[in-house]
Amino acid sequence: MAMQLDNVVPFGRLFDEYVRMFNLTETDLRGSILSVADGPAGFNAQGTELGYTIKSVDPLYCFSAGEIKQRFDAVVDNIITQVENTPDDWIWSYHSSPQDLRKNREKAIQTFCQDFAQGKAENRYEVGELPQLKYPDSSYDLGLCSHFLFLYSDQFDRTFHLNSICEMLRVCPEVRIFPLLTLSLQPSPHLDFVIEALTKLDYQCKIQPVAYELQRNGNKMLKITANPS
Repeated sequence: MAMQLDNVVPFGRLFDEYVRMFNLTETDLRGSILSVADGPAGFNAQGTELGYTIKSVDPLYCFSAGEIKQRFDAVVDNIITQVENTPDDWIWSYHSSPQDLRKNREKAIQTFCQDFAQGKAENRYEVGELPQLKYPDSSYDLGLCSHFLFLYSDQFDRTFHLNSICEMLRVCPEVRIFPLLTLSLQPSPHLDFVIEALTKLDYQCKIQPVAYELQRNGNKMLKITANPS
């Protein structure tokens, strides 16, 4: 079934947010990065400008920048209102307020839209989605997944999560996922299952604190690597 833009909330994050969400070091950034379910983030545009090698993958990229921006404009007021109406659910450390959050989301999508046409021409933005990726084994150094896996645990079951992460690990020797909470700010019910299954497959899984928090208690990521032979 073709993707329906009316079902999407196209919120993206900025490069600095990615650095904090995923504990990215300069060494990490110098490798090749595959960012899955990347949406309208500024990460690729800003990272490319800094000289890094980033591939972004999302089914959203079948639409034009104008269509994606139009959808953002249609939902942003409602999302920010929801945030304002649930003040105890959010930590205002990186973003100073709901309006600051809005400003940063607007900056992210503007950065994305300005880069999107050139980025598609350079194959930095490609249409694709989990649980199947078209890339060869071990073709990227690091795989990132921001605000999709675990966040949408109510929409996607634990088998989907495990298959998706295994597919990312096929393509990337290291994968990092953030956040580990659901949309309802609860720990994902799939997290323990995924860690247990991956451990049995000889992967090393570490939950690490990060220097980014918006969802209350949402300041941890899952880092997955293969155990040394």
